Order: sequence, then C-alpha cells, then structure tokens
Amino acid sequence: MKRGILEVFLIDAHGITHTNFIGTPVYYVLLQCGTKEYRSKMSKGDNDNALWNQKFVFDFPMSQWKKLTYIKLRILDKELFNDGGFVGETIIHLGGIITEGRDRGYIEIKPAPYNVVLEDDTFKGELKVGLRFIATDKLQRKAWELKMEAKNSEELMISPIQNLMKLPLLRFIAAWARRQCLINAKLLYCFVDYKKCLTPYS
Repeated sequence: MKRGILEVFLIDAHGITHTNFIGTPVYYVLLQCGTKEYRSKMSKGDNDNALWNQKFVFDFPMSQWKKLTYIKLRILDKELFNDGGFVGETIIHLGGIITEGRDRGYIEIKPAPYNVVLEDDTFKGELKVGLRFIATDKLQRKAWELKMEAKNSEELMISPIQNLMKLPLLRFIAAWARRQCLINAKLLYCFVDYKKCLTPYS
C-alpha cells in the first residue's frame, strides 16, 4: 500500500505574545494533523521569541492523505499553575503539497514564516516552518529510511572542528600542487637547456 510521509520542521517563532505576567515565558507547540498530535520541547523564550529546531513525522496511507487538508500548530506558554496558556496558532493548508508530492513522489518546502493567529482572529508574530512530503511504497520507504539514517550518521561524524579544518586543508593542497607544478616545469626547462648545451653545432 502506498503511503505518504509528511516531515514538519519546526524552526522558531518571532514577535509572539506571551501570556505570563510573572517570570520568563516558556513556549511549546502542539502539532496536529489528522488523528496524530505531537508536542514540541519547551523553549525558554526571549519574551516574544522562541527557538525549537525540531522535526516531526506524520505517516498515513495515501488514501487517508486525500482527506487531510491542513496541519495545525498551536503555540502555548507554560504557566505557573497550569499546563499552558494559548498564545496563537498557525494553520498550513496541505492540498497543493500533497497533490504535487503524490504525483512527483517528493516535494520540499523550505522553512518560511507563517502568520500566528490570535484568539480574536488578528495576527501577531510569525512561526517559521518547513515541510517535506514523500509518497512511497513499502520498499521505497525502507530505502528512504536507510538513506536518512546514513545521512544523519555522516552529519554526526563531521565535527565542527573538522568543518573548520576543511577549507584551510583544501587551500594547502591547492598551493602545494601549484608549487609542485612550478618545480617540475623548472626542472624540465633546465634539462632541455642542458641538453642543448651538450649537442654539438652542425
């Protein structure tokens, strides 16, 4: 059976309204699509800003995706005496993404800001979200999962220090190669010139 995988990249939020009167706001997001719901980690906000950098995966049969038209992201502010006060929400419509992803097999929407809607239907702040939709059968899905695992392993193996070393190392290799070429060219020129000196005039 063909399935559809929606990856949601929750990046950050800016300009949102916190509901706390005391203390630093602590934001989290509830992501709901169809029958599945996820909760993000807590982010200690800088008043009206928050950072998450998390990925969530919604996996449904393609037949079910045809009935799913949107994903809802609700921003909540954890309060002192209860679980959370409503800050605002963003609804992203998925019709075009699912249709194109189903036809092409894959579509990616780079992270972009979406308006945050308040309880009175006004707007305040933005929530940055990226999307990726993959239409796959069982075999393709297994290959995709293995590819993602390999990619994640490679990213973990490359440390920040190695990244910093890459550019200087490449520059050193290029400079060394140019120097070797110049040395070889000079040696060849000297050899040819020496050979001419040994050749008698006719």
